[in-house]
Amino acid sequence: MKLELKIDQNSSVPKYIQIVKSIKGLINLGLLKYGEKIPSINNLSEEYYLSRDTVEKAYNILRKQGIIESVRGKGYYISNHSELRKYRILLLFNKLSSYKKEIYNAFVLRLEDRAEISFHVYHCEFSLFKKLLEQNKKEYDYYVVMPHFKKECEKLGKNLILTLPQHKLILLDSFIEGMDDIFGTVFQDFRKDIYEALKFLKPKLTKYLKIRMVFPHNSLYPYPETILEGFKKFAGEEGFQFDILNEIHSELKISSGEVFIVIEESDLVQLIKMAREDNQLEIGKNFGILSYNETPLKEVLQKGITVISTDFSKMGELAADMIISNEGNHVKNSFNVIVRNSL
Repeated sequence: MKLELKIDQNSSVPKYIQIVKSIKGLINLGLLKYGEKIPSINNLSEEYYLSRDTVEKAYNILRKQGIIESVRGKGYYISNHSELRKYRILLLFNKLSSYKKEIYNAFVLRLEDRAEISFHVYHCEFSLFKKLLEQNKKEYDYYVVMPHFKKECEKLGKNLILTLPQHKLILLDSFIEGMDDIFGTVFQDFRKDIYEALKFLKPKLTKYLKIRMVFPHNSLYPYPETILEGFKKFAGEEGFQFDILNEIHSELKISSGEVFIVIEESDLVQLIKMAREDNQLEIGKNFGILSYNETPLKEVLQKGITVISTDFSKMGELAADMIISNEGNHVKNSFNVIVRNSL
């Protein structure tokens, strides 16, 4: 790439020092980014009418300071471990559950010390989301947003997100239609993920007479309706009896031959408790449980709860990698089925 260096031929400051200062200045302004290639010694000396020794001396200083690194056969690059300017990132999550913490931790660990992150949680509230953007008007290198709003504010949320610099915008967890030109997305395809997971689990599900989906419509933090669409598609195509519940409560009648799909931890705990109290029910034999989102506890609870789950850590890592490499992309995050004894 062409470097806009400031070289004063009449200055008393040695030219190799001017090169060093100019390259550091470009990094501090964000015009040179980590991993970006810079001109070869020969090219830079020809472009600025400098001796090859002068440029080589400057590059050696920058290399010793850890600001640039050479890759044999390829050239010189801005070092990923440079102590200079860090990425300024505004990170906005809709909530901070144990799963979201996995995303956050993976994102931060991947970036190591290369970023200054301003992190906020807006609790799916459009008004708070708007306020946070107004309070963080300073220029950021990247805006990383998890776009989940209450249904009545989804359009307002989308329109507000569209006001952010599209070439600096990364969406996490959910893809928004019409945002194909933004820098990057790491998303879940909620409809397709549950549909394909249930297709995979069909041999396990066929021993049950009815599938009961527990989908919290009135949750403080709403879940994507597309989960229900994928569930209904599977049940309809495969001829399963099914119903959709808002929550598990003590008055609910549960029976042998039923399998439950639960999203919230509180519903999972209540369901296990109710099944244990019924002598006619044996989890994994005549009564099934399938849970959303993996946690270490589900591996040991009831000798193992079968789980369908995206890879939360991977989501954070992929977003961080886009920033480190300065290469945006639209990536569907992996979705896994972990079969255990509850099904």
